[in-house]
Amino acid sequence: MSRETSEAPVVAPVLVDAEADVRPSAAGAAARRALLARPVVLLVGIVLASVNMRAALASVSPLVSEISEAYGLSAAASSLVTSVPVLFLGLGALVAPWLGRRFGAERVLFAALLLLGAGILVRVLPSSAALYCGGVLVGTAIALLNVLMPGLIKRDFPDRAASMTSVYTGSMIAGATVVAASSVPLERVLGGWQASLGFWSLLAAVAALAWLPQVLIARGRTGHELRAAGPAAAPVRSVWRSPLAWQVTLFMGLQSLWSYVLIAWMPTIFTDHGMSRSTAGVVFAFNNLIQVAGAFAVPLLAGRMRSQRPLIVLVTTLVAAGYAGLMVAPVQGAWLWSAVLGVGQGGAVGLALTLIVLRSGDAVTAARLSGMAQTVGYLLAAAGPLAAGALHQATGSWTPPILAVLGVCAAALAVGLLAARNRTV
Repeated sequence: MSRETSEAPVVAPVLVDAEADVRPSAAGAAARRALLARPVVLLVGIVLASVNMRAALASVSPLVSEISEAYGLSAAASSLVTSVPVLFLGLGALVAPWLGRRFGAERVLFAALLLLGAGILVRVLPSSAALYCGGVLVGTAIALLNVLMPGLIKRDFPDRAASMTSVYTGSMIAGATVVAASSVPLERVLGGWQASLGFWSLLAAVAALAWLPQVLIARGRTGHELRAAGPAAAPVRSVWRSPLAWQVTLFMGLQSLWSYVLIAWMPTIFTDHGMSRSTAGVVFAFNNLIQVAGAFAVPLLAGRMRSQRPLIVLVTTLVAAGYAGLMVAPVQGAWLWSAVLGVGQGGAVGLALTLIVLRSGDAVTAARLSGMAQTVGYLLAAAGPLAAGALHQATGSWTPPILAVLGVCAAALAVGLLAARNRTV
């Protein structure tokens, strides 16, 4: 039976552990103690892996026009360069928890970093097919990092989960910011967009190298072989049948959609209105950087409120205002719209992740709702860049795509107000 009640849950850190339902063996416990005895190794690995979690996506946007010209791609086909990885963020989220339980988070994260580096290199091979195939690998690798990294932090730093999450999210956003600002200058220095994109495979390789000691130390960990024992529990109704779970999931998906439209097209919107490519890249990088403010502040506020409806109104209004600004005065107000959108985007994703925990009555439900929200959310978000590119191609203007996103903001507001009620699944 569904437990959609008005009782406020006890709020835990906004993290879901993919290995929450397994118990380490004696060898596994010893390996974990060995890992925790070397916190610097863990910290360096987490920071470098986190830096890679958005870099491969942010590196493409400032170079979309060059990539399109090189292969003669239409606007709709160009949007697939961003949409394909986002699609596999959702599909990869389906298998990430199973892989973490089966092989251990350390091994899977190491493999994900190798896969990410390989995907970046495949993406710059002289073929449009390779461009999209590389996107499949990149999206799958980032999905594994997305799902398993928070659980690893929760497992190994239970008493410092909030501060470690700040390190992890800050590193992720910092990576995206630096990469977005560097893409066009690297293109000029290295002699082409292929070299600029391919350069970031080195970042993935360095992160994998930093992660290798953890894999070696944890090689004896066999926690995936033992299921956690516990008292028999009543059958739990699937979250897929809960209206509240769907409301949380749809808010996650809609806010992801408006963010990935910006990731795909923000620099192009600026350059189509006369801004230089290098300036457009810097403004896009600024948008990534300013997201830190919303991502940190909004979850803290949400955890102190019985109903998060005021925050839903705040973040959707900021995003809608920023998009409206892009439609009315994209170049003249570029820095302002970038800042307004950044606060709204960061706040929205932080709020979406917080709602997963706030609307869950227990850890098991939180894990299931997280999987549902990430899978459906990213699959929905993947349609955003493609639809925006198709509308732009059909009309020759950015006004119709922006109007469509404003409709998405209205839908997110409506479903978000339902998701923000003080109830649990």
